[in-house]
Amino acid sequence: MLNINKLRKTDHAIISIGSHIPILQSMLDFEYLAKYDQPSLKAIIATGRKYIRMFFGKKEVLIPVYSSVSDLPSNIRNKITLFINLSSARRVLSSTCDVIAEFPNLMGGTIFAENVPEKHELELYHYSQKKNVFVVGPSSVGLLISNKLKLGAIAGTQAKQLVESQVFTPGSVAVFSASGGMTNELIRLTSQAGKRLSFSLSFGGDRFPICTPVEAFLAAEKDTDTTHIIYFGELGGYDEYELADLIKSKKVTKPVIAYIAGTISDMFETPPQFGHAKAMASRGEETSKAKAEALRRVCIKATNSFTEFLSLVKKIPAKIHNIAIETRHASSLRIIENRRPSLFINSVSHDVGGSVEIVKQDLLTMVKKQSYGWIVASMLLGKPVKSKELAEFFDFVLKLLVDHGPYVSGAVNTMIAARAGRDLVSSLASGLLTIGPRFGGAINQAAQHWLDGVGRQVEAHVFVEEIAKAKKRISGIGHRKYRIDYPDPRVKAIMAFTGKLKYKKYTSFALGVEKVTTAKKGNLILNVDGAIAAVLLDILSEKEQCSDAELKELIDIEFFNALFVLSRSVGFTAHYLDQRRLDEGLFRLTQEDVVYV
Repeated sequence: MLNINKLRKTDHAIISIGSHIPILQSMLDFEYLAKYDQPSLKAIIATGRKYIRMFFGKKEVLIPVYSSVSDLPSNIRNKITLFINLSSARRVLSSTCDVIAEFPNLMGGTIFAENVPEKHELELYHYSQKKNVFVVGPSSVGLLISNKLKLGAIAGTQAKQLVESQVFTPGSVAVFSASGGMTNELIRLTSQAGKRLSFSLSFGGDRFPICTPVEAFLAAEKDTDTTHIIYFGELGGYDEYELADLIKSKKVTKPVIAYIAGTISDMFETPPQFGHAKAMASRGEETSKAKAEALRRVCIKATNSFTEFLSLVKKIPAKIHNIAIETRHASSLRIIENRRPSLFINSVSHDVGGSVEIVKQDLLTMVKKQSYGWIVASMLLGKPVKSKELAEFFDFVLKLLVDHGPYVSGAVNTMIAARAGRDLVSSLASGLLTIGPRFGGAINQAAQHWLDGVGRQVEAHVFVEEIAKAKKRISGIGHRKYRIDYPDPRVKAIMAFTGKLKYKKYTSFALGVEKVTTAKKGNLILNVDGAIAAVLLDILSEKEQCSDAELKELIDIEFFNALFVLSRSVGFTAHYLDQRRLDEGLFRLTQEDVVYV
């Protein structure tokens, strides 16, 4: 189950259930100090955000956030090897089982939460055993492999603590404890004694830890780097007797140094309950003295004196460490301690010493090589466009939507503001502020319709009836002038861009809806907005390989409406300039223009 050699040789991809930022940041700091090229934390399961900003050294990185493990794209799902569960105790069982079930290459993980119901711990123990996945915890600060892996708060959450504990120099001593605080303390004390860790873990203080002390000792026995084991035990339970059996049966042969805490309990008339769930000696065999004696009988160096325990740790043989290597982290530590978060994260443009980059490409070079449609599409997507089809479609639509006469609300508002003597920006803003559900916002709404219908695999006639029952209109359907027998030539030109597409699922669905609606009324045709939305969805899906989730995000952020806003801004500006040239003076309605009721 817990195979340290395999963990040490694997390039890990980690997922976090929940977001405890100090713990996760300490994991990234560990990897930066260990000279990783990039963080191994690939995703966080949480709600409320799309990304969480964290540091990798002084560089800020965006860790994607998903609402459930089923939402993860396959390219991340297939890479995940480890998890850390930072969710609440009541969610530990379901969330951990979901992770174990979902990821085919999962090796194991750790659980941080305290007070997990014992019934859930036992269920999780049996499920993880069945799936051959190790789980450290609950109530655990995690698992540490020197210079390789930090999964949890183990060894501290401050970079300075990690450096001072020398967890970046691989060693030969394994450190175990049920207590998270004592695990971290022992790591520090072991380092100060001149020894270095092979690995360390905290079982957690619950009665039924999923990774038991027996499993940890067997992992240390099999680990090729480990030569000695340091164990911090406490009164209560029978773990030490099981460990003694391992020694007697020679399943563990490596030297063990053990300290069993809790002799103070002998001074009480009735057994006191200490901090951990099983830290109570209800029988004589569970006292710290009895357990230490049982370990000594099998030749383990066990003591109830912490002073003696530290003396034994200091006697562990250790090789001479390269001080120059161990002090190399000073400059990296200064970078970590002096960093500060930026105010914005931007993926569109960058000014590098006076030279502008757009989506990480030099602007001047881009202008010479690419079309205006390619540049606009890339900027709106926040990444370079892959296909010529999308660039050509954007170029066409930007031209097509540039203006629709002076009669529409946006143009009217722009002209009224211009005639009131307002400046260009104010007049343009006046026109743009009219864009919404009734004017200019239909492309985005139509895209939402087509994505929803195709995603649910609903038949067109059923979809139309659903909208009708909800007493809503279908955006992208209907025109005042054009009919099924008198088609809109602009729609025909838009649909021509599907000629090089293979599947055309969104366009096919939109045409299916049109077939249903025009059977009811001739002018309920697919209009320019609906056609643009359908074709753009198909190009993004087929040529740009956008997933359904990515398409939904584009709709949520009004990507499709951005095309109208950009293009029509030219028309509004032209109407402003036209009014300023004509200089007709302030616009005012006459009494005949308004009906009083």
